[in-house]
Amino acid sequence: MKYRVIGLMSGTSLDGLDIAYCEFEKKDQSWSYRILNAETVPYDHTWKDRLANVEKGSARDLAITDIEYGHFIGQLTKTFLDRQNIQADFIASHGHTIFHQPEKHITWQIGKGSSIAAETGLPVVCDFRSLDVALGGQGAPLVPLGDRSLFHEFDFCLNLGGFANISYEENGHRIAFDICPVNIVLNHLAGRIGKPYDPSGQMARIGNLSLSLLSSLNQLPYYDQPPPKSLGKEWILSHIFPVLDHSSVLLNDQLNTFCEHVAAQIAKSTSGRKSGKILTTGGGAFNEYLIDRIKQLSQHEIILPDEYTINFKEALIFAFLGVLRWRNETNCLRSVTGAKIDNSGGTIYQV
Repeated sequence: MKYRVIGLMSGTSLDGLDIAYCEFEKKDQSWSYRILNAETVPYDHTWKDRLANVEKGSARDLAITDIEYGHFIGQLTKTFLDRQNIQADFIASHGHTIFHQPEKHITWQIGKGSSIAAETGLPVVCDFRSLDVALGGQGAPLVPLGDRSLFHEFDFCLNLGGFANISYEENGHRIAFDICPVNIVLNHLAGRIGKPYDPSGQMARIGNLSLSLLSSLNQLPYYDQPPPKSLGKEWILSHIFPVLDHSSVLLNDQLNTFCEHVAAQIAKSTSGRKSGKILTTGGGAFNEYLIDRIKQLSQHEIILPDEYTINFKEALIFAFLGVLRWRNETNCLRSVTGAKIDNSGGTIYQV
C-alpha cells in the first residue's frame, strides 16, 4: 500500500519550516520512500523572535502562540499544496519544541494540529513525543525507527541540526541519543555580529582553538551519561551559553573551538565500534569546516547524501512516523527512549 504524506519539521535552530511531500510503500515487510517535492520556508523576523522567546511569556501567551503558529504553518502548507497541485493523504507535523524536560515528564511542541487541519482540510498527525514521555521515556530522539526502516544500509545515522543525534544497531536493538548541541549554538555565536549562521564554517576555519574553553565544554556531566538521554534548549541556556557568553575568547576562536567540541563528542560517541559508514544529514552537513573536523577525529567514513536528503531527512522521517501512527504500529522504541514499552505516539485530527 502506498501513502503520500506531507512531513512538517521545525528545528531548534529556527531556520524555518521544512515541508516535504513524501511517498512510502511497503512490500515484503520492507519500506521504500521517495521525496517527491520539498522546500524550506524561512521564518521572518517576527516569527523567529516569537518562537525563540515564547517560553519567557505567560501561559496565556504560550496557548495563543500554540494555536496561531498552527494556523500559520497550516497556511504555509496549504499554499505549498495548492502551488504544486499536490494531493496528500494526510499531514504529519513535528511542531516546534518549546519545552523538553523529560525528567519532569514535560515535552511540548507547539503548532496545534487542529489549527493545521482547519487550514488544510487534511487529517493531521502531531504531538509525537508526549506519550513516550508519559511512559517514562525521553521522547527523543524519534528518528531512529525511521533510520532502521529507511536507511538500514548505513552503520550509523547522524543528524547535525540544532542538536547532533545519532542512531545505530547494537545487539539487535536500535540505540540512539542526542550527542551535543550544534547549530543552535553556532548560529547564536554568529548572531553576535548580525549573521544568521557561519557560512561553510568560514569564521570557524580562521579561528584558533582554545584548549581551556574546549576542556570546559568537554567536561560537562551530560557527556558521561549513558543513553537513553536527550537534550533541550533549557540545557543549553543553563550549561552552554553562560560558558560562551562570559568567555574572553574571541568570536572566531569560539566558533572554531565549538566545532572541535562537536567533532570530539561525535568521535567519542562512535568510538570502540567497528569502522563503518555514517550517513550525515541536517544543516550542519553544509558546514565544511565542521565536517572536516569530524572526518579527522572519527574512525568511520562520513557519507554526505544528496541535498534533498540532507535538508529534509527529518521531515521525511516524521512523515514516516505519521504513517506508522496511521496504521497503529509502533513508531517509538523503548530501546532508544527508555520508556516502559514501545509505543505508537501521535494525536490524529480529522476534519
